[in-house]
Amino acid sequence: MASRKYVLSVLTANFLIPIAILVFARGFFPYKPFLSGLAKYEGLSWPTPPEAPFNKVVFMVVDALRSDFVYSELSGFTFTQSLISNGSAIPFTAHATSPTITMPRIKAITTGSIPSFLDVILNFAESDTTSTLASQDTWLAQMKDKWKSEWARNLVMYGDDTWLKLFPGTFHRSDGTSSFFVSDFTEVDNNVTRHVPEELQNDDWNTLVLHYLGLDHIGHKAGPRRQEHPCPSPNMVPKQREMDGIVKQIYEAMEERHYLNSTLLILLGDHGMNDAGNHGGSAPGETSPALVFISPKLKTITSEGYNAPAPFQEDFQYYSTVEQSDIAPTLAGLLGFPVPQNNIGAFIPKFLDFFPKKSDRVQLLLRNARQMLKIVVETFPEFNTAGITDNCENFMGSINQLACGWRKIEKNMPDGKDDDDVEPWLRDVNKWLKMAQEIMSSTASNYDVKKLFMGAGFAALALVSATFAASPTIFTSLKVCYPIIAIGLLYGIMMFASSYVEEEQHFWYWATTGWLALLWIRSARMQRLSPRLLAMSSLIVLISMRISRRWNQTGQKFAGEPDIARTFFSNHKLTLWTLVALTYLWNIQSLAARGFSRFPQLASGAIATLLATASITFKLAFTNADSPELLAGPAKSMAATDSELGISLVTRARIVFMAIGICLFYTLASSFGHTKRPNPTMHTIHDLLTLVLITQSRATNIPLLLLMEIQFYTLNDLDLSLVELTTTALLFQYSSFFAFGGSNAISSIDLSSAYNGVSGYNLLAVGVLTFVSNWAGPIFWTSATNIMLLRLRRKGGKDLLLPHLALLTMFVAGSLFFVIAACTVLRTHLFIWTVFSPKYLYSMAWSLGQHLAINMSFGSLLYWMGSKYL
Repeated sequence: MASRKYVLSVLTANFLIPIAILVFARGFFPYKPFLSGLAKYEGLSWPTPPEAPFNKVVFMVVDALRSDFVYSELSGFTFTQSLISNGSAIPFTAHATSPTITMPRIKAITTGSIPSFLDVILNFAESDTTSTLASQDTWLAQMKDKWKSEWARNLVMYGDDTWLKLFPGTFHRSDGTSSFFVSDFTEVDNNVTRHVPEELQNDDWNTLVLHYLGLDHIGHKAGPRRQEHPCPSPNMVPKQREMDGIVKQIYEAMEERHYLNSTLLILLGDHGMNDAGNHGGSAPGETSPALVFISPKLKTITSEGYNAPAPFQEDFQYYSTVEQSDIAPTLAGLLGFPVPQNNIGAFIPKFLDFFPKKSDRVQLLLRNARQMLKIVVETFPEFNTAGITDNCENFMGSINQLACGWRKIEKNMPDGKDDDDVEPWLRDVNKWLKMAQEIMSSTASNYDVKKLFMGAGFAALALVSATFAASPTIFTSLKVCYPIIAIGLLYGIMMFASSYVEEEQHFWYWATTGWLALLWIRSARMQRLSPRLLAMSSLIVLISMRISRRWNQTGQKFAGEPDIARTFFSNHKLTLWTLVALTYLWNIQSLAARGFSRFPQLASGAIATLLATASITFKLAFTNADSPELLAGPAKSMAATDSELGISLVTRARIVFMAIGICLFYTLASSFGHTKRPNPTMHTIHDLLTLVLITQSRATNIPLLLLMEIQFYTLNDLDLSLVELTTTALLFQYSSFFAFGGSNAISSIDLSSAYNGVSGYNLLAVGVLTFVSNWAGPIFWTSATNIMLLRLRRKGGKDLLLPHLALLTMFVAGSLFFVIAACTVLRTHLFIWTVFSPKYLYSMAWSLGQHLAINMSFGSLLYWMGSKYL
């Protein structure tokens, strides 16, 4: 019986881990303060603001509309390109700052500000209503306020329901669609498009927001292009043509209907996507969405059009580049309302051509600059006493230079008369706006440093407590513990280097390979197996490990590069489905061989076959709807025949999960009283869990589970010691996560199986399904490790769960401490939001999800169920 003090130490450490996470998060991800109220026109030298050239706006957001999707030679936006060519459209590439997720990007577009990184979490918590913009100044609020006494006073929205959560009570008419049904390419967009003809007939609105999701879903499912770079993936160009058709429909209505003559159509993406089809990080493709201003009126300010299509650009920087925050002040000038209070964007200079009067140009930029000045002074109170000189170049500090530049602007401000040369002054103001924008964009969050250090302190206490609990094991097996201690220390040091964090998978691949080589040497010395069997086992594990490393190219540097899952299987579809079939056959054989308790083996085989059949028919139907280009041969025929049954994917998934659940319940219930059958029972539970993981994995990742089964059975024959087993479990949990395509980038989160069996958004169900599909590898190794632990306990007779969990907790607490320390020390680092903050979010998932929920809770339950027979 383990000493009570060591049990208490493990429990204390695991109690402190979530406290450390929450305390640090409160200090690291605070809400940024905003100026309250709506902006009003300030009294300047001019009695009225400039007359706006437009009175209506159609704001068409195509989710994940990367710049090349509109501008390149491979684009399906041929009508839009014709408008760019004839001067009816002005194209830009809009720089989207990280995180490139929908909610923070909508906040940036509508407020002109830089949202908090915490919005990444709120973006996935679809039921969240705490992050609304209802009380903040946005161009939507300004449009509603400006036209509240006019006939065309309504704001209308169709599409992504994120807008409805951000702007409750803002829209007169709306129809929201959940953005997380990523397997749907058509209905999410048809639900928007069906409203367009009717709204183009209405004259009671001044703002029409359309947010299309299908293109983003295609990217998540199949990527933006085929592997034979840079050809588009099969569904991408048809979707682009569909969106281009909507642009044509709206533009023709603007030309034909008098009440739409002064309407501005804006086509834009909230973010882009990387070559893997995902987003959330800071890769060039993710941060480079398209931005097109469209109207027949634009011909009056463009003497000639732009070249379209444009040659393909590897960096996705087409035409001029502007910041997404520039959209808000530009709309303010073009539609005639004050710049929103919290804006840090600059009016796009090209549109000054709409205002031939010099006084109007001076007034527009001066109002933008004065609004920006308020934000700067609010953030940097020392601004008012800084920069007191005419020679701004003498100052090294950016705030001093900014203050000096402002005084120069005020001193040289023209009165805007027609005979004045205002261009030098306008250039100075534009330069000042961009400098202020850069300073405000790079300003660190308002960190609560006290909470940062408190979080680090709690993590340190958790590490001390876990180390104390593991100390008996460490002192009795010091030489064997050296590797796991070294792994923890090297991993912690690595957290302070951004490039290593981005490419963390290589650490685990090399560490796992090195550990396997060390195991082979130790096993050979201890003669655990015959030399021939040992050599064969080691060779099998090493080869399978090498294959899994090439399964999914992940990380930041090589994401989207050729690999097995995307490149090889796209060209060898029969090989894919042969391996998928072998994985299911392995699972059937394993279930049938051990049998369900009290059932003869033949009946067990029949049950296992029915379970696998339900799962594989669901997977075929899912792939047929999701990525039909992967189907070939018998798989394609089976999917086509099966689709005629008309059973929905949700129903199919529910049948699979319910059947597995019934078998699991029966296995547990029938095991009571059969004290001589613990091992088959635990193996049956493991096989049922593996079937769940197969169901939750992409078709291209299913054969990985077969590789892991082979690794598991091979390692199980090596008779590893407790510390060796724990070290192996730790390494394979992390390496399998990256082999499945995981990384430290938000963009690698796979949402494709988040709605298996779920017909509507349910935070708990979607969260669990998302976690299981992304952590399938680590979950598998938790179950496999418990079987190996039970085998080791039967041989030695000692309780091994406590030292195993103590060692795992020691690593988790240590890694969390180092990640927190890195984020604290590097909180002013250039990559704090693009690299270190996402890593902290993943540390939260590893600590709370994989460690506490899976290793500590689920794993302990499995171990207890198996050990009660020993």
